[in-house]
Amino acid sequence: MTTPADDATPTHAPYTADRPPLRETPDELRARIPGWGADLDPADRPSYPRERTDLPRARWDFPERQEQTSPRERSLEHLELTPVFGTAQPLTGVAGAIRRYSYERFSEGRAAHWLLLIAADRVESTAAHWRSLASTRSDDPLTETGVLSEAHRHPVASRRGRVDVRHQPLDVLVVAGPWVAAGLAAVVAVRAVVRRR
Repeated sequence: MTTPADDATPTHAPYTADRPPLRETPDELRARIPGWGADLDPADRPSYPRERTDLPRARWDFPERQEQTSPRERSLEHLELTPVFGTAQPLTGVAGAIRRYSYERFSEGRAAHWLLLIAADRVESTAAHWRSLASTRSDDPLTETGVLSEAHRHPVASRRGRVDVRHQPLDVLVVAGPWVAAGLAAVVAVRAVVRRR
């Protein structure tokens, strides 16, 4: 939603080297936002010597825009879609609807945005597990997760001294949990069918 103030602001081409114009003066921003402009002085910015626009073969103009053949999600922080974007995984099904809602409704700075994306991944992986169980060649968690190779590849020595040692007990639950839950659900479903007969 745009306001008259937004319309009056000079436009800026994103993804180019030039900086967008400020809507307020630096003094107004500093008075309103504590700490704003702490890195304006180049002496306070360690990265300043590396900020160069005279590099050879570097493109500072707006790149050629990729053709958009279907709707793509973008963050609320961005005015428009990036010039180049991925098309390998279009949004489909319930998981796609959850992802689309996450991008349309929440900023990337909100936890809800990321929690919805994680939930969409869980929905998609659960659907993939059910499709696999319904197919003639279902997934094999023993061979495809590498569990059988654990005994032959230094299972204890390779885990000592790692930073994620506290997370390792959860790996069993994360990897095996969905399979155990799906197996139990299948057993319950089969028993229910047998009892009805």
